[in-house]
Amino acid sequence: MIYVGKAKSLRQRLNSYFADFAGLHPRTQTMLTTAASVDWTVVGTEVEALQLEYSWIKEFDPRFNVKYRDDKSYPYLAVTMGEDFPRVQVMRGAKRKGTRYFGPYSHAWAIRETVDLLLRVFPVRTCSAGVFKRAGQIGRPCLLGYIDKCSAPCVGRVTPEEHRALAEDFCDFMAGNTGRFIKRLEREMRDAAAVEEYERAARLRDDIQALQRALEKQTVVLGDDTDCDVIALAEDPLEAAVQVFYVRGGRIRGQRGWVVDKVEEAAPGELVEQFLLQMYGEATIPREILVPARPPDETALIELLSEQRGSRVDLRVPQRGDKKSLMETVERNAKESLAQHKLRRASDLTTRSRALQEIADALDLDQAPLRIECYDVSHIQGENVVASMVVFEDGLARKSEYRRFSIRTADGDVASIYEVICRRFKRYLEERAETGELDADVDDAGEREAGHGAGTPIDPETGRPRKFAYPPNLVVVDGGPAQAAAAQRALDELGIDDVAVCGLAKRLEEVWLPGDDQPVILPRSSEGLYLLQRVRDEAHRFAITYHRTKRSKSLKESALDQVPGLGPARRQALLRHFGSVKRLREASAEEIREVPGIGRATAEAIVAALRGESPSPAGQGS
Repeated sequence: MIYVGKAKSLRQRLNSYFADFAGLHPRTQTMLTTAASVDWTVVGTEVEALQLEYSWIKEFDPRFNVKYRDDKSYPYLAVTMGEDFPRVQVMRGAKRKGTRYFGPYSHAWAIRETVDLLLRVFPVRTCSAGVFKRAGQIGRPCLLGYIDKCSAPCVGRVTPEEHRALAEDFCDFMAGNTGRFIKRLEREMRDAAAVEEYERAARLRDDIQALQRALEKQTVVLGDDTDCDVIALAEDPLEAAVQVFYVRGGRIRGQRGWVVDKVEEAAPGELVEQFLLQMYGEATIPREILVPARPPDETALIELLSEQRGSRVDLRVPQRGDKKSLMETVERNAKESLAQHKLRRASDLTTRSRALQEIADALDLDQAPLRIECYDVSHIQGENVVASMVVFEDGLARKSEYRRFSIRTADGDVASIYEVICRRFKRYLEERAETGELDADVDDAGEREAGHGAGTPIDPETGRPRKFAYPPNLVVVDGGPAQAAAAQRALDELGIDDVAVCGLAKRLEEVWLPGDDQPVILPRSSEGLYLLQRVRDEAHRFAITYHRTKRSKSLKESALDQVPGLGPARRQALLRHFGSVKRLREASAEEIREVPGIGRATAEAIVAALRGESPSPAGQGS
C-alpha cells in the first residue's frame, strides 16, 4: 500500500488525480506511475473514516502519505509508577505502560536541574534497578540517601506506601498543582519557628526556595487552570516544520519539533489534521489544542479526539490576547527549526556534492556546476523594477559576489531578465577584454575549473578578482520557459556558448531548459532540486529587499516633488546638505534656508510638505 486517503466524494477525489497527467504535480505523477490499483472501503461517518485512516497509516506506513519525523530526540521526565518503588529518571524513545511522563524538554540537563531541586522536598528514588538491589543486599544506601535526596526505601527507611505517596506528590507538582505544596511548607515552617525548632524551620525555608527555583525554570504564560498544546507550522514547497509547546497549569512544560517531507500537496489545515491524528494516536490529549489553521474535517476530528480523551476537547485558532502571542512565539520557533534543518542539510559536503552532480545529470552538463548564478526580478505593477543576482559556489552562498540591478526598460519580467543578463555578461566580456584574455580558451578545465583558473582578471588596485570576472557554469532564472528563453537569447547575442541556462518555475518547482516543450522533472526528494530551490529563494529574497529599499526611497523623495518651484537640482542640493530625507524632515525652516538657492518661502513649503502641515499664509503669498 503506497497511499491512504479519505474523501466524502470518491469520484471528485479520483478526478483530481486522473486528470491531465502533464498538469499534475510531480509528486502526484510519481505516485500515479507507481500505483497498480485503487481499493476503497465505505464507512458510516467521518469519525470512522478518520479512525480507519489513522490505523492504516500506522499499519502500512505508506510512502506517499505525509510523514512526521522528529527533528531531534527529545527527553522526557518519567516516573515509573508501575514499579513497587517508583523511580524518577530521564527517558527517550517509545513510551511505556505504567509510567507517567512530563515534557518533552529541550535538553536532558534541564530535567536533571529540575529533579535535583525537587529531590529536597520529594526524595524519590532515582537509582537504577542494579544499584537499588545492591543497596538492599548490603544494608547501606547510596550517597543520595546519606545527603537526604533519597528517602532510601532500599534499606527500609520508608515503607513502600510512604515512598509511593512521595512519588505521587512529585507527579502532582510536575503536573502543575504547585500551590498546595508551597503553602503546606510555609505553614510547617511557621509552626516550627513558633515552637523554636529553628533548624527545621531553616530546612523548610530552603525547601520552599528550591520549589520556587524549580517553578522559575518554567515560563508562566497563561492562567493557572490552562492546559493546552500550542501547534504552529513553517513550510516551503518541499518541507514543513512543526513545533508544539506543552502548556500545563499555565506554564510551558516543554516543547517538541518535527520535520515533514511534503510528499503530497497539502494545505496548512490538512497538515494540521494529519499531525493531530499521528500525534494524539498514543499521546495524552489536553483539554484545548491551539492550531494555526482549521482542519477540513474539524467537527469529526474534535469528536474523535474527545472520544479518545474521554471528555470534551476544544480545537481553536487564537485570534487575540495571550494565546495569540504564544502562537506567534511558537511560529517563530517553527521557522527557526526549518531554517536550522535547511542549514544542516546545506552544510553537509557529501550532500552538496550529490546535489551538484544531480543537477549536472538532469541538465546534461559536462561537469558539475560549481558556480551557479540566479537572477530574479521584483516590482509592483511595473514600478521600481529591480533585479538581483546571487551566487552559489560549491553549493554555498557567496554573498560578496551578490549584485543588484535597477532595470531601465520595464517591459515585463521577460524583457527585464533579458536586460539583466545582457548587462551582466557585457561587463564580463569588457573585463576579460581589458586583460587581453577575451579569446582565451575558457573550456580548458585544466587551466580554469569552473571559470576560476589562472586567467581570471585581477584588479591591479585591489589585488582582487574584478566584479564580473567569474563566469558561471549555470545561470538559473526565476520563471518558466519564457524567462529561460530570454536569458539564452541574451547569451547567444553576446556569443557566449559555454554557460548553461535553466528556469525554475515556482508553481510546480519545474526546471525548464531553453527551447524545450516539456520541463525537466527532478524527484521531490532530490538534493539537486533542493539546491536549486535554495538558490532561487535567495535570489527572490535579495531582489525583494532591494525593491523595498528603492520604493521606500522613492516614496520619501516624492514628498519633495509636491513643493512648488523645487526642481531636481535643488532637491539634490537639499539631500546632499542634510544627508537624508529623515534629517531634512527634522530640520527647521531657518536651517533649510542655509542651503544655497533656498529662500524663506520655499523653506517653509518644504517643512509643510515633509511634516504634513499647511504652509503659513505668509509663506503662501510670498
